[in-house]
Amino acid sequence: MRILLTNDDGIAAPGLALLEEIAATLSDEIWVVAPADEQSGAGHSLTLTRPMRIHRASDRRFAVTGTPTDAVMMALGQLMKDSPPDLILSGINRGANLAEDVTYSGTVAAAMEGALAGVPSIALSQCYARQGMGETVPFEAARVWAAQVLAPLIEAPMAPGTLVNVNFPACPADQVAGIRVCRQGMRDYGRAEVVERRDPRGFRYYWFALGPAKETPGHATDLEAIADNYVSVTPLHLDMTHGPSLATLGERFAD
Repeated sequence: MRILLTNDDGIAAPGLALLEEIAATLSDEIWVVAPADEQSGAGHSLTLTRPMRIHRASDRRFAVTGTPTDAVMMALGQLMKDSPPDLILSGINRGANLAEDVTYSGTVAAAMEGALAGVPSIALSQCYARQGMGETVPFEAARVWAAQVLAPLIEAPMAPGTLVNVNFPACPADQVAGIRVCRQGMRDYGRAEVVERRDPRGFRYYWFALGPAKETPGHATDLEAIADNYVSVTPLHLDMTHGPSLATLGERFAD
């Protein structure tokens, strides 16, 4: 099995190094094609207004001066065009990609690009417990549990146009409660926060902060699975059509 690894934290990220270790237990042919720099929050964006470059770091390891989507497209269309991957793993992201994060996440977007190309693709992210952890974010849960999650996912067929989003909880590995397959959650957008601060010269600047999660009966979402110390496994699909609205809108435009 030929595996392509990518991420949105950049080719030097510790989560990618961990993913390489894990992938090496699954295959003896690992390719890494990742952004040269951090691209968190890049979503499914493409670089269209400037040229991109590919830097070869070592055998089957490349940095792309672009977004995670650019990296996957470069891998499939240029670097691996004669030997396409059997599987794409994106991550392991530093920080959660839960609920509506999937619309912003470069980690998830890279897996989306793989799904668009018909390659089974999985996004992986390590949650952390508090803000400001930086390079000290612990990946222990991901290190211990990733192989247990990936083995069944690799064996299971993926429906066309789908991908899987995996998040590891922010707790020690021996406190992980298990693996829970769950739906995508939704945070309370109305309680999101814009944090205002001032730089040393006195000028204002801003950060976005996420609001709290909505609870659901049975704790059925990825947000709640993580809160309960489970590894969350969420199947996603690329067709965002809202089926029930087709008939309703169709009536409004009926002749």
